Amino acid sequence: MKLEEMTLDVEQYVDIKADPEKAFAAVLHRFGKGNTKPDGESLELDLEPKPGGRWYRDRGNGVGHLWGFVQVIKPPTLLELSGPMFMSYPANNHLEIKVEKTSGGSRVTLRHRAIGMLDPAHRKSVGTGWKHMLDSVKKDFE
Repeated sequence: MKLEEMTLDVEQYVDIKADPEKAFAAVLHRFGKGNTKPDGESLELDLEPKPGGRWYRDRGNGVGHLWGFVQVIKPPTLLELSGPMFMSYPANNHLEIKVEKTSGGSRVTLRHRAIGMLDPAHRKSVGTGWKHMLDSVKKDFE
């Protein structure tokens, strides 16, 4: 594998008509219990909003998947998550979500960086998944 095939760096943002406090609360909700797939089905994610808090899928009956841990949380401006995320193979991920005040409300910027034995299918679709999550946060205020 070449180094370019082993790294990922995706950055996206969405502008929201809400103050940073409300936008940050929506981020926590959409990256946790309020998370859905594009078809509306729940991903069954849970996010414990504290340093070291888990970010995981709880499928019930003892079935689950650890996506990562809260590395940094500074309400209402910053959330950083790190871990395997949806990758069940040798990879490490870092997700940074920043909320900045703008004249019209807030800008939520997401940056996902990864390194490892990245599956080409994940590389291709990761941007679509993050866009859906950001669009869901935006829809909460429309």
